[in-house]
Amino acid sequence: MVEVALRHRFDHPGAWRSSRRDGFTLDVAFAAPPRGVTALFGPSGCGKSTILAAVAGLLRPQSGRVALDGAVLLDTAAGICLPPERRRCGVVFQDARLFPHLSVETNLRYGLRRAPRDAEGPGFEEVVALLGIGHLLARRPAGLSGGERQRVALGRALLARPRLLLMDEPLAALDAARRTEVLPFLARLRDAARQPILYVTHALEEVDALADHLVLLEAGRVLAEGAATEIAARTDLPLASRRDAGVLLDCTVLAAPGGGLARLGFPGGELVTTLHPGAPGTRLRVRLRARDVAVAVAEPHGISTQNVLRATLATITPAGEPLEVFLRLDVGPSQVLARITRDSLERLALRPGMPVWALVKAVTFDHRVAAAAAAPP
Repeated sequence: MVEVALRHRFDHPGAWRSSRRDGFTLDVAFAAPPRGVTALFGPSGCGKSTILAAVAGLLRPQSGRVALDGAVLLDTAAGICLPPERRRCGVVFQDARLFPHLSVETNLRYGLRRAPRDAEGPGFEEVVALLGIGHLLARRPAGLSGGERQRVALGRALLARPRLLLMDEPLAALDAARRTEVLPFLARLRDAARQPILYVTHALEEVDALADHLVLLEAGRVLAEGAATEIAARTDLPLASRRDAGVLLDCTVLAAPGGGLARLGFPGGELVTTLHPGAPGTRLRVRLRARDVAVAVAEPHGISTQNVLRATLATITPAGEPLEVFLRLDVGPSQVLARITRDSLERLALRPGMPVWALVKAVTFDHRVAAAAAAPP
């Protein structure tokens, strides 16, 4: 487990790149699980990168404590502040920061040379295969695309066999095509990593694709933390005001496209999609946007929408807009959000506890690969 509690005030702008305002104060406390990705998510300037710098030892906060599996990296009250090289944190920045005069292979082996002799972790060949960079080994960084450079940077950090991986918006400098290229490799790395990962981002699609745990930040404070699927479904947080607000469903491909459609199973039901999410057994996470879900009080017939889910209306909450509300729908053990007008709420006489049907168009699904490998048969 990663335990973080930090307090630091910046009296001058530019003291750290994510905190450029006079009087900015970071005051946070959270705990990250011992495995998987913990995403630090929030708008620019909320303190995400400052937290990573303090954990890595690149910034000494005025007060705080950082511990990894019980080992104290920082405790200002006790006078403990390990230097960065003793913290064994692998850091990946927005820019790959590879050695330009060295080949890809030599860059990677530099990370391996930094690993303690008794440290356990993946070997050179395993990392190269994991990140799909075998064909790049003889090249130099100048001959790589942005996405390829980031994959090499990830490999170098992993080969140092850190106890903790820190990623500071590693995809922010890439265009949409390169981000799409790198995301599946990040997912594979997450599943193969034997250490926790702190991942800084302000891109919700990266949270959807990678995050197991989510720390939601605003103006140097923690608004909420917990499982990414739970935080996404909360209507009392700023995430609910976004156009893409909705729930995350962990799905498994049940059948490959037939007649142009694929079936996805989730706890409580099935969905069909026109997209091609992978072979049967592939696990995915799907963002189901609240604005793309309609409700009916009687089972609909003779409609083009194929995703009709029997549900129970659990709660009705304000949606931020005066003329809209959120409906929380229980679909078996899973939850779905629908965003409708107050006029529809009154016209349909909707109330908690009543049975309803949730209607979702297949074309609205946002697919994010949650695991690269298909599940065993």
